Amino acid sequence: MLTLPLRLQPGDDVRAAVVAALLASGHQAGFVLQGIGSLSAAQLRYAGQPQPTALRGDLEILTLAGSIAPDGAHLHMSVSDASGQVLGGHVAPGCVVRTTAELLLALLPDHRFSREHDPRTGYPELKIS
Repeated sequence: MLTLPLRLQPGDDVRAAVVAALLASGHQAGFVLQGIGSLSAAQLRYAGQPQPTALRGDLEILTLAGSIAPDGAHLHMSVSDASGQVLGGHVAPGCVVRTTAELLLALLPDHRFSREHDPRTGYPELKIS
């Protein structure tokens, strides 16, 4: 396992940025071990819900973790709003960095991850090779 610290810039989309970092590294499999920072907008899909919920305003990333493949990421995040209310769920596109996001990626040189439709779940699920 190799590690890659990553700082995202204001305006970056979290999902797109971690997939881009994996591709730029030349690796085919990785995990976000943890992330902290701030967002101006978040799109989180709550458990059992078909669509993400839009959150706007000053948000703090409390936790961020998940797997990264060249064809997508499966990330979960918890955020707090300006009043300290904590919400969390599946990270959808549209989680926009406000000031910074600091992440630690684990790159797995001996593996390749991809996403394939699983008829049992109805979602693109992780394939490890």
